[in-house]
Amino acid sequence: MTMGAFAQKEQIKEAQSLYDKGKNEEALAVLKKIEYLIVNASDSDKSDFFFIKGNVCKDLAAKNIDAVTNFALASSAYQDILLYENDSRNYKYAFKANQALKAMKSTLVDGAYSDYKAGKFKESAAKSYEVYQIDKKDTLNLFNAAGSSLNGKDYVSAIKYYEELRKINYTGKGMIFYATNKKTKVEEAFISMSARESNIEAGLYEKPRNFYPPSKKEEVLLSLGYCYLERNDYVNAAKYYESDLQLNPNCLDCCINLAYVKMQLKKEVVDQMSLLGNTPKEMKEYDKLSIQKDEIVKSAIPYLKKALVIEPKNEEATKTLLGVYRALDMTNEYNALKNSQ
Repeated sequence: MTMGAFAQKEQIKEAQSLYDKGKNEEALAVLKKIEYLIVNASDSDKSDFFFIKGNVCKDLAAKNIDAVTNFALASSAYQDILLYENDSRNYKYAFKANQALKAMKSTLVDGAYSDYKAGKFKESAAKSYEVYQIDKKDTLNLFNAAGSSLNGKDYVSAIKYYEELRKINYTGKGMIFYATNKKTKVEEAFISMSARESNIEAGLYEKPRNFYPPSKKEEVLLSLGYCYLERNDYVNAAKYYESDLQLNPNCLDCCINLAYVKMQLKKEVVDQMSLLGNTPKEMKEYDKLSIQKDEIVKSAIPYLKKALVIEPKNEEATKTLLGVYRALDMTNEYNALKNSQ
């Protein structure tokens, strides 16, 4: 054994001793000193190192010490154990690591739900996303992270999560297992059919019911459009509202928001026009931009007409379309719409 390997073993033992005494932060500090050396360590030392690191970080997170970061570090450490032990076929901690990951997932799911109910949307989103990192097959947690970020007006994070949902073609389809709590008379959802059946057999629940929710694909696109709109990214907002309209031609919000996007793009052109002077070159550019402005305004008309087909008495669509007709000197259309109200 080289002196370096011996030193690693001793420091791993030291970290374990500190962990056993409840000195988690001191144990983590010891592990950080040798982490860069572990890639070349023996399979046994790798397992020891990552198991202790996982336990230390999990305990720190459980004590609410930088909880999200430490849960992420613990999850990564336990997954490293599974990776290394699967490669070496020497299963020293694999079972315990799997059990720890399952327990962490349950803790994070409960924490995300509690945070959401308490209005702590940022914390809820972070925990839901960490659960997704632990188990990427459970895509509902990514959807929950996106929704929490949206509710918390963290549009940067919401875009990140919704874009990831779009890339994996998330639909949210799948059976939901319901049963009624005999004590509270409230219908509750279960994570699986077997979980529900065990509670029914125990006499705690009754009236089982299965439900297939509608696809969430449209909601993902609509939310992306809204997030980009809130960040004044009108090009991407328009792209996702258009995509949503292809899925649902009767999406009223898409029509109205696409018209709004056109009006914002018009303002950008008007701002450019206001910066021009009176030189022949600038006057030529002014005329060019004026035509562009009118074309942008005109492009809003089909969306507003569609909105009024979907909801004939929609005040917002009516008011905007009247303004468009007035701006383009479309007198006949203006009078016809005005008289129809």
